[in-house]
Amino acid sequence: MRTGKIFRVTKETKIEVEINLDGEGKTEIKTGIGFFDHMLNLFAAHGQFNLRVDCVGDLEVDGHHSVEDIGIALGAAIKDALGDKRGISRYGTFFLPMDESLALVSLDISGRPFLVFDAGELAPTVGNFDTELTEEFFRALAFNAGLTLHIKILYGKNSHHKIEAIFKALGHALRIAVTHDEKIKGIPSTKGLL
Repeated sequence: MRTGKIFRVTKETKIEVEINLDGEGKTEIKTGIGFFDHMLNLFAAHGQFNLRVDCVGDLEVDGHHSVEDIGIALGAAIKDALGDKRGISRYGTFFLPMDESLALVSLDISGRPFLVFDAGELAPTVGNFDTELTEEFFRALAFNAGLTLHIKILYGKNSHHKIEAIFKALGHALRIAVTHDEKIKGIPSTKGLL
């Protein structure tokens, strides 16, 4: 089983994240931000990852520190779970429709972190979630997991649907990328290193 576990403590947050890339989609998510809990549950369910996230953050300030730090911890846990990356497919792309919205997530477990994020215009909040933090979460995730991550909403109107489509598509794309390919015997790179 490919698992990663990260415990991160700052003056703003106390976070424990555990992921099993070979799971069944079981989750235990507690961030204090209802909509964000929902999105992490969907990411794990669609990726078939077992995911546990426990965060106590300074929500009396706002959700920024919690959301960004969870992205940091989750990214680090994914990187830890991947180990030396031998035999993985490496690339994953998924289009996901959510009612009137269509999301594209394409990623490379490259070791070269980068984020391209284009979700169009979003409402300021969905529930108690500041939608501006969506990009912050994915940036923290990409840079700490070592992902080249491209996210685009091709079209859509409802902010809930757009963000939900992204999280679900990320789960599918990451599942494709971390899958073992029996034809790949070593590191999936001509450089021999990811």
